[in-house]
Amino acid sequence: MFVKMPSKSLLNIILLALPVVTIILRPTLGIAQNKPNILFILTDDLGKEWVSSYGAEEIKTPNIDNLAETGLMFENFYSTPQCTPTRVSLMTGQYPFRNGWINHWDVPRWGGGAHFDWNKNPGIARIMQSAGYKTAAAGKWQINDFRVQPEAMVSHGFDDYCMWTGYETGNPASAERYWDPYIHTKEGSKTCKGRFGEDIFSDFLIDFMKKNKDEPLFLYYAMCLTHTPFTNTPAEPDVTEKYDCHKAMVRYMDFCVGKLTKALDDLGIRENTIIIYTTDNGTTGAITGRMNGREVQGGKTKTTENGICEPFVVNCPGLVPSGKATDALGDLTDILPTCAELGGAELPQNFVFDGISLADVILGKTSDSKRKWIMAMGGNGNGSAGALSEKGLENQYRFRDRVVRDKEYKLFVSTERKPEKLISILDDPGEKNNLLQSNNPNVKAAYEKLWNVVLSFPEQDNDPHYVALPKEPWDKEVTVKSQIWKK
Repeated sequence: MFVKMPSKSLLNIILLALPVVTIILRPTLGIAQNKPNILFILTDDLGKEWVSSYGAEEIKTPNIDNLAETGLMFENFYSTPQCTPTRVSLMTGQYPFRNGWINHWDVPRWGGGAHFDWNKNPGIARIMQSAGYKTAAAGKWQINDFRVQPEAMVSHGFDDYCMWTGYETGNPASAERYWDPYIHTKEGSKTCKGRFGEDIFSDFLIDFMKKNKDEPLFLYYAMCLTHTPFTNTPAEPDVTEKYDCHKAMVRYMDFCVGKLTKALDDLGIRENTIIIYTTDNGTTGAITGRMNGREVQGGKTKTTENGICEPFVVNCPGLVPSGKATDALGDLTDILPTCAELGGAELPQNFVFDGISLADVILGKTSDSKRKWIMAMGGNGNGSAGALSEKGLENQYRFRDRVVRDKEYKLFVSTERKPEKLISILDDPGEKNNLLQSNNPNVKAAYEKLWNVVLSFPEQDNDPHYVALPKEPWDKEVTVKSQIWKK
């Protein structure tokens, strides 16, 4: 249970009168006061149109809604439109042009020696460990092959872990993430017969909380839900049709959020735990939802708002403002510096970070972030990320397409580093009207501002930073039909 620190004068009186008691209490008070727990939840493939607190009309998500109603709800928070770039940006606090993961590269499936290298990249869990946090991860990883690097999660800074391996080439059992899931822990990888993946992940995190509740916790829950394949759930075992399965998956995702929140309450650490809920990208394009009176097709792989402007809710009773919505700008690169500041961790000096801490907004110290713009990269040319050469993984594009926006306007930029489209976020939610030729002075000024941001980026994106691993029998040679990059 969270214990509020007494005033300094009162504490002095207690110290004089009850010296034995203070010896027992001081460590607990110090931990609760200075090191908030952080539970970061990342749902897979779910746009705002399927979260009712954001105006979804075909679903109810009561547990997320409760976090929003009693916490802080962001309106302008960006991810990237695909799985891998989102995860690496989250882990590194860097945009894909800097960390090199500018498109989807499914490491267990394609291999080729590519991997998320802890020796070459910063890592959020290692940074939190350096501040005294106990760290755990559960769910989807996908950026290391656990057959080749079975202890990768420990090297990345997680004290314990329970992960779906990702679809490992040559191992059909590993394709399963929901029923009979193929799970990797410190004991190795195996099929968990008769179990549902999300139950295993959430139970693992609750068990980790119980064992370590007296220490500061950093918990990363990368859900497999609501990514395809469409499936039934333990709560709705009889559904079969695509939309019924999708809705059941969304409801079970919300149930898991509530399950973890209740566990924090039961353990008496809820009032010292900052819950952050968001998603990695928009919903699959096979699904259309209705939000705030309009139809919204799933935007996964697209840099339109339905693909990258995600639900982002922060909640902690008494610490985070309650019942507030903010138009403050933020994106996934901000998570690493935000968690570091909240936990009192120092950022390593040997890396450049693109993220800007949102801690002051989250704690209610300011109503706006320090950001003047946010960015998402990589919606054009979905498919293989590039080609394997003697150098390793080379990205398909030397300059990945991207969008840069502020609170009012959004600029689309092509793979040729040219402006493609300028839209008004406020006036054109369908993003159909190109304002690049507008003579309106305000529009021209907005374009100049955003284009100058683009000009500040390197002319060529990095390739992923890693030391290539030895070839494996299951590696696939993945190439592109035409070599778009310049040698």
